Amino acid sequence: MSRRILIVTAVQAEADAIGRPSGTFVVAGGIGRTNAAAATTAAILSDGPFTWVLNAGVAGSLPNSNLSLGEIVVANACIYAEEGLQTPDGFQNMQEMGLSLGNFEGNEVPVDSWMLERLSNIGIAAPIATVVTCSGSNAQAKLVQERTGCLCEAMEGAAVVHAAKRVGAPAIEIRVISNTTGDRENQEWDFELALNVLNKAVDASIHALWSE
Repeated sequence: MSRRILIVTAVQAEADAIGRPSGTFVVAGGIGRTNAAAATTAAILSDGPFTWVLNAGVAGSLPNSNLSLGEIVVANACIYAEEGLQTPDGFQNMQEMGLSLGNFEGNEVPVDSWMLERLSNIGIAAPIATVVTCSGSNAQAKLVQERTGCLCEAMEGAAVVHAAKRVGAPAIEIRVISNTTGDRENQEWDFELALNVLNKAVDASIHALWSE
């Protein structure tokens, strides 16, 4: 069976930046976790099987990450930022609540270890937060960083990797920094740069996965 890669983005601009590399099936699944999980599952069931699943797109850097605009981050874990319980004493994740989101611990969806090994030299290997609410204030950005320990945030990665994991498809998330987080009036943005780098990052990922 020939090797094929499913690439899931959030928006069409990301999909257009990636193009249609040979041996890939690119889906702009929509923004947010529900769209991401549904699009991933639908693509695998209707257009699969796929050898690998890649969630690719842009992200916002979190405080003290030392990430520059245009920098590539390869997820060594995808962290759900909101699932849990907010108490007067602080936030409890799913593991601390004694509950489970799947066959993994707490809020951390593991990426495929073989894919991570192959892609880790393309950018910085670090955990990426999957959020429902993007950080448009310093307080929110600090909250996400402290809660998850992540370097950047996006809205789909954990859901794509989680959905792929449920059907046994190896998956990982790769992001390019398009903006800083924090107070909106102080944010820095370069979406065009991030999309240009995204094209190169995905090409490098495909070559790394296909190389023996």
